[in-house]
Amino acid sequence: MPYGQSSSSSSLADILERVLDKGIVIAGDIRINLLDIELLTIKLRILIASVDKAKEMGIDWWEHDPSLSSRHTGSPLEQENRRLRAELEALRDRLEPGMYDEEEAPGEEPDGRPAGRRGESPP
Repeated sequence: MPYGQSSSSSSLADILERVLDKGIVIAGDIRINLLDIELLTIKLRILIASVDKAKEMGIDWWEHDPSLSSRHTGSPLEQENRRLRAELEALRDRLEPGMYDEEEAPGEEPDGRPAGRRGESPP
């Protein structure tokens, strides 16, 4: 066994455990200037921590990101849109079940626009 191999792997695990438990912030800025004119600024802020530590600090953006969370239900606008569509469908069913299909409602052309709104006068 090479000298120091077992102690370095155990110390690396200890360091990683400590970093995840406490958290570490790495911050830096990259600026590109040409003749004293700032062309580009990139601000980097990196937080390395365990999920529990991040939640303790009030960081939980991954729970609300639709691409990262299966529990994400959509934006409030999407939720309202689904609710209104369900209410509209319930009202249509109360009037006459099966009279309207999803594509064509009364007073609408097959493309979903109101009748008489294609630049032509209504009959």
